[in-house]
Amino acid sequence: MNFFEHQDRARQNTQQLIGLFSLSIAVMIMAIYIATLFVFRMAPRIWWHPGLFLYVAGITIIAIALASLYKIAYLREGGSVIAQDLGGRLLLPETADEQGRQLLNIVEEMAIASGISVPEVYLLDRETSINTFAAGFTPNDAVIGVTRGTLQHLSRDELQGVIGHEFSHILNGDMRLNLRLVGLLHGILFIYSTGELLWRIRGISRQDKGFPLWAFGLALMLIGGIGLLCGRLIKAAVSRQREFLADASALQFTRNPNGLTGVLQKLQQMDSRLISPGAEAASHMFFGNALKPSLWGDMFSTHPPLAERIRRVGGLSNVYDGLRRSNLTAMPSRNQMRTSSQESLTMGFTGGDNATPEQVVNQVGSVTPEHFAHAQALLSQLPESLRLSVREQQSAMALALALALDTENLQIQERQIAWLRDVQPADLVEKTLELSSEISQLDPSIRLPLVDLAVPVLRQNSAKECQRLCKCVHGLVIATGSLSLWHFVLQLILWHRLQPSINPTLVTTVEFTAIKEIWPDSLLVLSALAHVGHSQPDAITYAFRSGVFRLPKAGEQEKPDTPIKCNFTDVKKSIERLRLASPKLKQAIVDACAHTVLLDNKVTPSEADLLRAIAMTLDCPIPPFLNPQRSLSKQKQSSPKRS
Repeated sequence: MNFFEHQDRARQNTQQLIGLFSLSIAVMIMAIYIATLFVFRMAPRIWWHPGLFLYVAGITIIAIALASLYKIAYLREGGSVIAQDLGGRLLLPETADEQGRQLLNIVEEMAIASGISVPEVYLLDRETSINTFAAGFTPNDAVIGVTRGTLQHLSRDELQGVIGHEFSHILNGDMRLNLRLVGLLHGILFIYSTGELLWRIRGISRQDKGFPLWAFGLALMLIGGIGLLCGRLIKAAVSRQREFLADASALQFTRNPNGLTGVLQKLQQMDSRLISPGAEAASHMFFGNALKPSLWGDMFSTHPPLAERIRRVGGLSNVYDGLRRSNLTAMPSRNQMRTSSQESLTMGFTGGDNATPEQVVNQVGSVTPEHFAHAQALLSQLPESLRLSVREQQSAMALALALALDTENLQIQERQIAWLRDVQPADLVEKTLELSSEISQLDPSIRLPLVDLAVPVLRQNSAKECQRLCKCVHGLVIATGSLSLWHFVLQLILWHRLQPSINPTLVTTVEFTAIKEIWPDSLLVLSALAHVGHSQPDAITYAFRSGVFRLPKAGEQEKPDTPIKCNFTDVKKSIERLRLASPKLKQAIVDACAHTVLLDNKVTPSEADLLRAIAMTLDCPIPPFLNPQRSLSKQKQSSPKRS
């Protein structure tokens, strides 16, 4: 099952969730109706009162709906809301201790390897247990939460394994489903909360024998308990199998069986429960069981039994352990590995002549040990000044501006600098020039990872400041007099990555499920890729038509004989519309793009940048496509470990 199939499965699970939720509401309506009969002493006379039943059903549905809608609206800002409700604080590089920096390093490595924006990390300081979670709507706005106990009790390999588990939830579409689950179940839990409130005022209501609110409150608490159990059952039905999948994916990401196995074994001996009051609502999001054991045993548990998880991981570990041992037989020295990793910095898609379109599609949303080693190598080779620049707000802004400066034409760069001095403080301009000089000495394939490394710090700016930064980058591009492909890619990725800060309540939903609805947009994007990859008219047309015929039901649509004339503004608008397509349509679009690019079995750096930018903006993260001849054998070996 690939990334797009997982996304579709998540959508199907959402439909299943709504069905279970509706069934739970029906059970609670009947329970409240029966409780009302006893409270008003109607039961001895007659059991069925249509008017009363409709009244109870209406009030119950309205109450649950309002409570759920309130919670859903509250959660529109994404995973950061969940993390803060659980007592988490944003972990920033400049304030992190040694354990925190190690965690941030692992998250950065995994993000670069998978091609997603580096998630924000929240540390739950008050929680001494071992547990983690991932929350958000898309890979672009994901956050990762980690308890203090996790940092204190896990080794680097074990921490890498549990973070790999959370990245599986990010990449497989589980987070959006989990957030919806929190919102919907809040309405059911609202019944219990209402009953508790009425019970607390029982001293007053006891005097009113005609309408004993305390008894009704007690009944609502009991009924709310039914809702609580229903919620647990729904969570178990939705999340259990996905925990097995995330465990398997973590092993696939790292190919280090000892890491994840060690975490699960420690959970058997130590505690994974949380003390936060918000643990009940978010219990299905965690790596381990965040709640006290239920009287009903595993039936209402949100997670599979640890023994079963260990047994399954152990079976997969035998496979990966053999592969790992075979890789270690040819491990180079540390100095040799540094030389090898320096070569790997030039890879990306460039030179990947053996790549196939099928590989491109299958690697969307997946991470292999080769990609993970590549990310470790890339980050280990970054100059210290650049590593520090992504950790501080002003330096991160200067880095984004430096990436927009033209390093090949000095006259154009002078024009850009003159414009920049008019709109930005002198110290920011000087820092921009300093970083631009360093970036110009590095391989171009490092530019996109640099953007992603700077994003967590840039997102700490206000919405207006993020917008101002994007406009400033756009101004630097305008100052060049013409829009280059790299400048288009930079603006596209930067704007997309900063959207969670610019418009935190924006949630992308599926609006297009048929190719005919986005046919013109698909043609425009394929035309852009064909023009970027070829210079001869015949080659451009051939590449374009090869991609078009990969689109579903292409025979039923009107197809132009030659690529459509387009500009970057039109391409950006089309990509924004394609973001609203269903996962299956996105898979077809990425497949068509890959066929357009790989038709001649060569991928230029420009094609690589544009293809990855398109896929990333569609929330279809593509990891670095490694050159199998030059570096895969080297990347399978362990990179120098970072703290």
